[in-house]
Amino acid sequence: MKKYFQFEELGTNFRTEFIAGLTTFLAMAYILFVNPQTLAQTGMDQGAVFTATALAAAIGSLIMGIVAKYPVALAPGMGLNAFFTYTVVIGFGIPWQTALAGVLVSGVVLVILTLTRIREVIINAIPNNLKLAVGAGIGLFIAFIGLINSEIVVNNDATLVGIGNLSSPTVLLAIFGLIISIILLTIGVRAAIFYGMILTSIVGMIFGIIDHPKGIHDIVGNVPSLSSTFGQAFNHLGDIFTLQMLGVILTFMFVDFFDTAGTLVAVASQAGIMKEGKLPRAGRALTSDSAATVVGAVLGTSSTTSYVESSAGVAVGGKSGFTAVVTAAFFLLALLFSPLLNIVTSQVTAPALIIVGVLMATNLKDIEWNKIEVAVPAFFTVLMMPLTYSIATGIAVGFIFYPITMVVKGRIKEVHPIMWFLAIVFILYLFI
Repeated sequence: MKKYFQFEELGTNFRTEFIAGLTTFLAMAYILFVNPQTLAQTGMDQGAVFTATALAAAIGSLIMGIVAKYPVALAPGMGLNAFFTYTVVIGFGIPWQTALAGVLVSGVVLVILTLTRIREVIINAIPNNLKLAVGAGIGLFIAFIGLINSEIVVNNDATLVGIGNLSSPTVLLAIFGLIISIILLTIGVRAAIFYGMILTSIVGMIFGIIDHPKGIHDIVGNVPSLSSTFGQAFNHLGDIFTLQMLGVILTFMFVDFFDTAGTLVAVASQAGIMKEGKLPRAGRALTSDSAATVVGAVLGTSSTTSYVESSAGVAVGGKSGFTAVVTAAFFLLALLFSPLLNIVTSQVTAPALIIVGVLMATNLKDIEWNKIEVAVPAFFTVLMMPLTYSIATGIAVGFIFYPITMVVKGRIKEVHPIMWFLAIVFILYLFI
């Protein structure tokens, strides 16, 4: 094992890699509760999604660790699960089974594009400013969802949205969770989101807002069945041949593009495994990520992607693929704790959504706002996601405006043909 994972060459050891894997798991364990709650709003069985989430994370992390040998863990992605639920199923009225088929197809296409190296061409064709805008926009959208789920922000007939009832015990619990998570994050606690959820749950139980466990069976239990979600994607492949589903699949792919590329570069740089500015075994890493999406879709969850929280494990010394293997083992162990879904309520998970939104919105600082031809499409990409409650619409509007502003500015030669194609696709997507 030491030889396979190159412990000596990388200057690491079993103990360091184990601690790194545990740290990464704790930093991203919140997805075990956030993802089932999010996807359950589509009508999917929450227990089945919990199992699918844990297994997709475990299998994806194992593939990444063993095949690509990267200290990067995977799980169903934040933003992608929001798009799946709020835009595709709730917004478009597409059955969740068909949405899973879309995820499956996006994963298969990504595998093919990666193996043929077309994926790299597409990534390079999309301007960096738009990539940053997509990430930031998704962050604002996720934070908006968190504020709504916690009822800190509510519907207002006069102004569309307004502040909620801040004297409500459940709202106060969510506010406490947000504050304590921010404090933990600010002082540098690696698993701040996860620990924030634990503390919020405890406080909720103390004040009677959340039901407390009445026995060990309320903490540890049988693994929920996957029967209601497993293989549903295959059964509905015939329903994806519409223009609307084409836009959905493209969006799944784009977001996965950006998430994976950005995460792999960031974590690899931090771990010191970048060579002359290039990712070693990049093909294997990208293929591992795409394969994980396929596996997750079959099991019954939205797109699985590389997690930037892997940087928490790297920060404590993780450098090899064994870090991801350890993380995978903890996700498998987590399968036994499904009863906690009854304790981790939306007031507990809402702060996690808001904090993740904050972290994703940091992309805004790197956008070239001083160039109007860049600022306009970037601004509309970011703005339209929360305002239309749709990640796809935000991407579509931004990608349509980009070639327009670039042409007017006299920079038409800098617009890649792929961007023209995408602009046309999104025009059809929005108006037809």
